[in-house]
Amino acid sequence: MISKQKKWLFGLLLAVSYSQEVKWMSIGDLHNWYSAAGCEIEVGRTGQVSDQQDGLRYPAFYRVQDNQAAKGLWLGAANFHDPVVNKDYEYKVVHAGPRHLDIENETIPVEMTMDGKYDHPNVFVDGDPATNLQYLDNVNNVDPSLPSDRRINNTVQTSIGVQMKRTIYAFSHPEHQNYHIQEYVFTNNGCFDKDCTSNYEQTLEGFQVYLQYRYAISREGMVYDGGWLPQSAAWGHNTMNDVIGEHPDAPSNNDQYYDDGEVIRGLFSWQGYHSDASFDNIGGPNAPGEGHLGAAQFVGVVTLHADTSPSDNADDINQPSTTWFITSDDPTTSGNDQYNETKSINEYTNYMTVGHPDLSQAEIVGTGNANQFNDPRTGSNPGGTSQGIGFGPYTLAPGDSIRIVVAEGAAGLSREMCYLVGQNWKNEAHTDNLPTSSALHTHMIDNYHRTSNDNNLYKNSWVFTGVDSIIKTFKKARENFYLMESGQSLPAPPEPPSIFNVTSGGDRIIIDWTNEPESGPGFGGYTLYRLKFKPDTTVFSYNVTQGEIDPVDETIATIWTLDPGVNEYEDLTAERGFDYFFFLEAFDNGTNDDIVLNSSKFYTLTNKAASLKRPPGESFDDIRIVPNPFHISARDLQYGVSAPDRLMFLNIPPVCTIRIFTERGDLVETIQHSDGSGDEAWNSITSSRQIIVSGLYIAHFDMPDGNAIRKFTVVR
Repeated sequence: MISKQKKWLFGLLLAVSYSQEVKWMSIGDLHNWYSAAGCEIEVGRTGQVSDQQDGLRYPAFYRVQDNQAAKGLWLGAANFHDPVVNKDYEYKVVHAGPRHLDIENETIPVEMTMDGKYDHPNVFVDGDPATNLQYLDNVNNVDPSLPSDRRINNTVQTSIGVQMKRTIYAFSHPEHQNYHIQEYVFTNNGCFDKDCTSNYEQTLEGFQVYLQYRYAISREGMVYDGGWLPQSAAWGHNTMNDVIGEHPDAPSNNDQYYDDGEVIRGLFSWQGYHSDASFDNIGGPNAPGEGHLGAAQFVGVVTLHADTSPSDNADDINQPSTTWFITSDDPTTSGNDQYNETKSINEYTNYMTVGHPDLSQAEIVGTGNANQFNDPRTGSNPGGTSQGIGFGPYTLAPGDSIRIVVAEGAAGLSREMCYLVGQNWKNEAHTDNLPTSSALHTHMIDNYHRTSNDNNLYKNSWVFTGVDSIIKTFKKARENFYLMESGQSLPAPPEPPSIFNVTSGGDRIIIDWTNEPESGPGFGGYTLYRLKFKPDTTVFSYNVTQGEIDPVDETIATIWTLDPGVNEYEDLTAERGFDYFFFLEAFDNGTNDDIVLNSSKFYTLTNKAASLKRPPGESFDDIRIVPNPFHISARDLQYGVSAPDRLMFLNIPPVCTIRIFTERGDLVETIQHSDGSGDEAWNSITSSRQIIVSGLYIAHFDMPDGNAIRKFTVVR
């Protein structure tokens, strides 16, 4: 029986949801947002349907690499007295996600702060702030002694009388930047509001923690972006979910182990077959395009620790106790109501505490279409399948706590290999070059690859190497966690400079930075990167005919290695009219770890273009328009993929007004040129935000001491 000691009862509050504070972890290859409410629910950050896939971005250097669709956090207890409604419940469940959220009365944010080993640098391009970290990396406190580069501290009070403290760790170490460690501490504090002005003490029986993960891999090829994969893949309709290590006393053939022999308790997901794809969609190849793989990621969660009981903090290898999958549009995943006893009984008994299925969802689907999988419990599956893991049951007396630690990560083929493998697949070239196979990789091929042709076998063999990569990620996370548990930490990469500045000049681009990295142990120097066209330009190129990758394509990327003591560089090789983006990595000499460590590229990556600014023209006769004529067939060859419709007005005065007219005299656009340079770029967009059509155009240059006219032709 529950022991009850009523302090006092507070009134019933209306369940109203409000938008919650979020913070980003964005200093490594894995970027994710975290909610002050303790869980990242479906479209919970922006509320936009187009952001169905939002977060868990990997590899985050490239845009639209989101793999997260929704998450859920449910807490339940048996024989619970709810003082809010003065009612005894056989089972009480409170919820954050996957769709429902009530931050006033159910999962109530108390604290959301972020600590950093150091703050992000101030990054400027031509005097303007020019870093995504300006809004993605909101550090509240700087603490050089942190075991991680970033730490989020999140406290949530719940209406089951339990306070949750969630602590999230992110790292920039090159071998540990693709996972986040997430520690949960649940304390029976008997509070039912944010300030604990109302409380009620009782022992919680059958306390259960239930986490849901709805993955959709990956956004790049989905309906709101690339558009080459089936629409419903955007909400994870064809996601495959597998679980390993759920039976440590009776392991399966595909279970994996740490070096000390302990079984890995994890789940991982990937993009499975979809009935609406007209091609073999494993890995998400851009079949209508050049073929590169847009969904080769494996994402997943590994359990690093779960208390045996409040009085025994040893890791219980039999946790999680529940690993059943759940269909993502199951009625139970929406319309949750903490005061509806019928719903709570169903949630607790049929989802949160049901143990382990005989087969995982992936094992049931096999080589079938994952979007056509039907849940054996509900008989339908309109939205795909999520993976659940449940911890418990625990008995929590007043003041008792239990601690659970997981790591969530992403891995898979490198970006280079996504292009190499995808283009080989598309062109049916070099498909006899298969990867080395592990036992788990062989299991994936034998159970999840359709026997069709050698071309698809080649692609899928490479995609399924991602399973070994996610297992390696789990092992790295555990290695790091054990270091932290012993009071140690990973070898630290050099810190970034506090200021990184890029200045566009007339015949050069000047890059300078402060020298804080040089005070670190074993400092080795700097690597400066220049990217043409856009901030996520690939530095490599692949020649499918020859089957060779150029690791640094110097037509689009340039890399300079600079010695210690060098804190400025003049780029004299930039070409006029093109956009350039930069980032700087400080590196050590390899004595701090068994590899060379470098600071994260994200600290200094610029999001505003620098470009050559020529001096003003000396005469009206010098004014030129380039290209002229503008021809659409050459648009990518003119000023590149970042500015395919660009025209440049060159050798113009330092200050002037440029008015562009059609041949019949209609004003198309007015441009105020006032930066003192001799260049002005125009991307062929009218004042009504339309791209100009074919025809003859007239540019009128109005200056304080005169005017000039130039004509140009557009062929579309």
